[in-house]
Order: sequence, then C-alpha cells, then structure tokens
Amino acid sequence: MADAAQMSHKLTLTERSHMTMTGVTEVVSFDENAVVLKTSLGLLTVHGQGLQLKNLSVEGGQVAVEGTVCAFVYEEPRGGGLRRLFR
Repeated sequence: MADAAQMSHKLTLTERSHMTMTGVTEVVSFDENAVVLKTSLGLLTVHGQGLQLKNLSVEGGQVAVEGTVCAFVYEEPRGGGLRRLFR
C-alpha cells in the first residue's frame, strides 16, 4: 500500500445517502451509526443512520458507505504531545 502521505484523498457525497472516498488507509471501526476511518488527511468519523460499508479496498484506499449521512468530522493527526516530551 502507498504511504498515507502520498495517497490522494477525495470524498464524494451524493444525496446524503451514498459516500465514496479515496485515500483511506484503515477502517478503525464501523456500525450503523458511525464509521471511523484513517485517511491520508487524518481520522474521519462519519455519523449517520443505517450506515453500511458497501465497497472496501483498503489496498487501493477506496471505501463506499451507504445509509443516511448526518455529519462527517476530521480529526487532525496527533503527533506532538508525548513524542515531543521524550525527545
């Protein structure tokens, strides 16, 4: 798999019910109310109802989610705190 920093990230949401994305490096967790993904731009949490992973190709960095999407939130990658403390 390509390095996360080199993977292009693209997110497309159609009619709030079909979401496709690239640049996914890992599926952290998923259930019908939330899907948590590691992407090349940080951690992405998709909130919704009746969410399902429909297409998953982590090797290619592609994921499709279907269901009612209510929100998506990016978390900045964490790298500072403890790493800087112990340098």
